[in-house]
Amino acid sequence: MQNSTIKSWRNSSWITGANQAYIECLYIEFLTNPFSVDQTWRSIFENISTTNINQKRTCFSSKESSLDLNIDYFSSQNTTEKYNTTDYSVKIWKLINAFRVFGHLNSNTNPLSLNKKNTIPELELSHYHFSDNDLENKLHTSHYFSNDIGDIKLADLYLRLHNTYCGSVGIEYMHLTDSDERKWIQKQVELIKQPTVFLIKEKKQILNDLTKSESFERYIASQFPGAKRFSLEGGDTLIPMLNILIQHARQKNTSKIILGMAHRGRLNTLINVLGKKPQDLFNEFSGQEPVFQGSGDVKYHMGFTSHIKTESGSVHLSLAYNPSHLEIVNPVVMGMTRAHLDHLNKMDQSQILSITIHGDAAISGQGVVQETLNMSKTRGYQVGGTIRIVINNQIGFTTSNPEDSRSTNYCTDVGKMIMAPIFHVNSDDPEAVIFVTRLALDFRYIFQRDVFIDLVCYRRHGHNEADEPSATQPMMYQIIKNHPTTREIYASHLKSEQVITQKDVLEMFQRNRNLLEKGDYIAPIILNKSQKDDSFNKPLTISNLIKTYTNTSNITIDYLKALAIQINTIPKEITTHPRITKIYKNRSEMAIGYRPFDWGAAENLAYATLLDMGISCRLSGEDIRRGTFFHRHAMIHNQSNGSIYCPLKHINENQGNFDIWDSILSEEAVLAFEYGYSITVPDNLTIWEAQFGDFANGAQVVIDQFISCGEQKWGYRSNLVMLLPHGYEGQGPEHSSARLERYLQMCSENNIQVCIPSTPSQLYHMLRRQILSRLQCPLVVISPKSLLRHPEAISSLEDLASGFFELVIKEVDKLSIASLKRIILCSGKVYYDLLQRRRQNNNTHVAILRLEQLYPFPHQVLKSLLEQYSHVKEFIWCQEEPKNQGAWHFIKKHYRRTLPLGAILRYSGRPPSAAPAAGYISLHRQQQEDLLHDALTIKES
Repeated sequence: MQNSTIKSWRNSSWITGANQAYIECLYIEFLTNPFSVDQTWRSIFENISTTNINQKRTCFSSKESSLDLNIDYFSSQNTTEKYNTTDYSVKIWKLINAFRVFGHLNSNTNPLSLNKKNTIPELELSHYHFSDNDLENKLHTSHYFSNDIGDIKLADLYLRLHNTYCGSVGIEYMHLTDSDERKWIQKQVELIKQPTVFLIKEKKQILNDLTKSESFERYIASQFPGAKRFSLEGGDTLIPMLNILIQHARQKNTSKIILGMAHRGRLNTLINVLGKKPQDLFNEFSGQEPVFQGSGDVKYHMGFTSHIKTESGSVHLSLAYNPSHLEIVNPVVMGMTRAHLDHLNKMDQSQILSITIHGDAAISGQGVVQETLNMSKTRGYQVGGTIRIVINNQIGFTTSNPEDSRSTNYCTDVGKMIMAPIFHVNSDDPEAVIFVTRLALDFRYIFQRDVFIDLVCYRRHGHNEADEPSATQPMMYQIIKNHPTTREIYASHLKSEQVITQKDVLEMFQRNRNLLEKGDYIAPIILNKSQKDDSFNKPLTISNLIKTYTNTSNITIDYLKALAIQINTIPKEITTHPRITKIYKNRSEMAIGYRPFDWGAAENLAYATLLDMGISCRLSGEDIRRGTFFHRHAMIHNQSNGSIYCPLKHINENQGNFDIWDSILSEEAVLAFEYGYSITVPDNLTIWEAQFGDFANGAQVVIDQFISCGEQKWGYRSNLVMLLPHGYEGQGPEHSSARLERYLQMCSENNIQVCIPSTPSQLYHMLRRQILSRLQCPLVVISPKSLLRHPEAISSLEDLASGFFELVIKEVDKLSIASLKRIILCSGKVYYDLLQRRRQNNNTHVAILRLEQLYPFPHQVLKSLLEQYSHVKEFIWCQEEPKNQGAWHFIKKHYRRTLPLGAILRYSGRPPSAAPAAGYISLHRQQQEDLLHDALTIKES
């Protein structure tokens, strides 16, 4: 059978990379006993078996087969012995493959030996009916392995395989569809004597790191008994593991490492890895010194930034702040990493490394993990691979039975969805941990993929130090109580190797204890670098926002016109869809003044002005390139060849980067990613758009814990923009409301901006203001749906060139102020419904004002505008949302401070409702009619 035929098999729908090993095993079964396989397969395999030896060599070439049958060896045997030799060799191959596939199930990775090993017949020599003479036979290792160590007895080979795959390390990699990745791992681990790879000084450094970890935990426990610290005890090997990652990464040209982790071991990591000064931490325990001005956060949520010295140079470390929501920090770290890579123009992905540390119950239980992994190889979110470490203490909170905590064999099985290799390792074997750590990091750099390290350990105390774990895990904690620490185990091992003496052990422990008592630095930091997260400039106050933006918004009409023409001119070689042709034709007419600007044209022009200044823009969201409502079309798909043209990427040679990415179907992980991106590059405009506003419900953790309070808790300043489509158009309860009330409830201390722009020019100025004012404050935009093409929601080129973002828009019709009896205050789409109805009714007694920014509330601007209406006593707040939702409850307290003396504010809108909107179009229309009638009808007294 020819090579092309084999390739066509493997490209078929049923022969995938995941099935390759299975098919090859079937072929081996066929060679042993042709009638042991199905007739269909037998017919296929007979075509191979009846061909000559050279064709067999082609079939199982090293590039195509993970089993690599060595036909040269077969052909060297005489004809009468060929079948027996092949049968013997096939059994060897089956034995080797069994260890590769199933060895991890029998590995010795649990330091507490709690789990019973599985009985895997394929891992036993007896399964293959080898004779005693067979065990003494010598094999040529070059026939079976990439590593050629010469001849080896079958008995010794079996021992080597057992030590490799069933020792302190259990490796899962045969699910990888890339044969190069599988073979690379095999070459690194098979026939290698792992303990021989460490120098004496490296062994001493491992012991010293374990000593630092244990010393720290003991010292904190003695000085602050009962205080929550989420001890690392039982998982102490994390410290040498992280330190070797830093050292090894720097050798690979990595200059920056971004780390995300939850609580377990965080304080230990801060002191012994990132170089936080112990005295600063002790002061925090004592409550003596606030970290910065703000509400702050508990110690085990805090982040840190430092520069660490290594033999290969310094490394910048950044531990991301994060809340108690466990895995949510992971996509934030991904966003921070991608921001740095984009800043480097992705020249070398090895320069930035992301590391995430997970809990065993959390990584299998939290959906954001799956979302984050799903992003890991997509174009807009990939970061060149992440090292993902699981501190697997075999007990989440109080649930240690895997049958209650997950439905998979391992907590790391989620990693298989992206074909990531998974290394399970016994934390009580530090050398095995370090071996795996180096191996995982090398894999990441070579293949640019995520790697999982399952650090199987235990938790010496309860979930926190006040918890009593033996109440729910009596058997586990009887073992833990009598179990020596990892430091003690490894120190004993090194003494037996005569690497150290007992005196060395005691001196090492005392030396680290002395450092803690002095409160001085322990990690090898560079002191002339800032040790605090100072990457954010002090923000401007809200009161300076308008003034600052106005000073940077002087744009001439000629400049704006030329730029608009440029970004709306499509090269002749691009064949556009007829509907896109019409959209861009209209936009070209807008550019020269023949048409007013609509929403999409104004938005793209705002980006163009910023890009032309050298400011980069990043947008992401579900179908954001086209726009959910077919309005943006920032990317044009060539109908002739499928290529993509982006006008905003062709402004000038020195323009800022314009990246717009259709995201995966996720809100939580993607929004967290963009938040991480925004805090890292504050000079960029970063935007996330929800497909519909209420889709942000799926990202509520990000909004609650990061966007709304990240600055107050941690000093994180973000200019992230959230575009949330909102508007009651009869689409039912799921696509009408962006849940405006939730954002307004969070508003305090100038933490976020909440705006509802009602014209294209308002959107244009709002987006520019967000970056040019350098406010560093998240912007929540309740953006429109029907207004995208509303005939009244338009703006002129002059509005864009000379205007600014108006916090409140005054009455647009010429009404007699003296004849006014009522003032309607509103925001968003309902304004146009009110305006249309008022004009239809020729109602000249009611003025309508638009509030474009709800928070920070524009008291002074509104008060000045209302001075001309001092005689009016009846004011209405009109909204489309139900009374218990929307802006009413937030807005009424602010209006009462602003309205003229003696004025009354009344509500006009939908009645209170459990659902955001009616599901029946008839009910929706009736409610809309009622609220318009109520708002505009003045009852004669």
